[in-house]
Amino acid sequence: MRHAEKVTFGGSALDRVGEIRDNPSVVEFARRAADTRAIVFWRGKPLIDRERPASLVRLPMDHPVLAEAREEPILLGREDGAARFAFDISGWTPDDLDDSTLGGFLDPSEQRHPALDGEMVFAELRRVMTWLNARDAELAATGKAILGWHQSHGFCACCGAPTEIVQAGWQRKCPACKAGHFPRTDPVVIMLITHGNSVLMGRSPGWPRGMYSLLAGFIEPGETLEAAVRREVFEEAGVRVGAVDYLASQPWPFPASLMFGCRGEALSKDIDIDPVEIEDAVWVSREEMMEVFAGNHPSMLPARKGAIAHFLLENWLADTLD
Repeated sequence: MRHAEKVTFGGSALDRVGEIRDNPSVVEFARRAADTRAIVFWRGKPLIDRERPASLVRLPMDHPVLAEAREEPILLGREDGAARFAFDISGWTPDDLDDSTLGGFLDPSEQRHPALDGEMVFAELRRVMTWLNARDAELAATGKAILGWHQSHGFCACCGAPTEIVQAGWQRKCPACKAGHFPRTDPVVIMLITHGNSVLMGRSPGWPRGMYSLLAGFIEPGETLEAAVRREVFEEAGVRVGAVDYLASQPWPFPASLMFGCRGEALSKDIDIDPVEIEDAVWVSREEMMEVFAGNHPSMLPARKGAIAHFLLENWLADTLD
């Protein structure tokens, strides 16, 4: 395995069992097997056990909490030969629900279902992603992304009719016009732009105070990774970029992106930001970035752990990008 595949949400080599998704009898057999387990979500939050080390909960398929699910479960894959299904119980409403932080940038709230014991809680994946091992993180990211897609794609984009779940949750079929719809993944470039000993960092409006990260943006139709890197950096920071190469990728289920980490060489250090796109952009030297990562910088926080920006910057500092 390449070092680049060790980014959060990648590298666990989950068997996604694509060969059985279109065979209902085999899927049903897998669902009824004694070693099959359920991965449970509530409003996009996976069920985890906070006992250290924290882990993704795998419930038996006859657990009473699964009765809260309104839709058929999604077949996520197989681990150690046993099937894993994702259940969504978002229809359940906690008695003490405080929705003031739900959907926030970093939701700190946790929800406990009365049918679950111990330290089992629903927690925002962005907050707990670094607590999980590679397999747990991949299962959680996959389940969150596919359930989020179903939530927003219940109607046919061709004719507007309600669609039905098929292929064990990996397709929606329109019974009216027969169109098939598959889960979408939005490609995004995130760029480690360097000039000599410095890296370009940006800040978006609304981010927590002091937070800076690498520039990023969606790839447009008909555009290559390299072209997207050059366009986005120029649009946001006014910096021209020359050579570009690919480094690593990361699934990012917030809600459904695939981040392509790229390295680019700036042709100059002149910055002219677009205030609609970003709030600030600065060049940060390697020595200064080391202070940021050490928590000693007076005004800048490091990129969030678990995000590919943190992974790229950390490996840039250690000279282990390749």
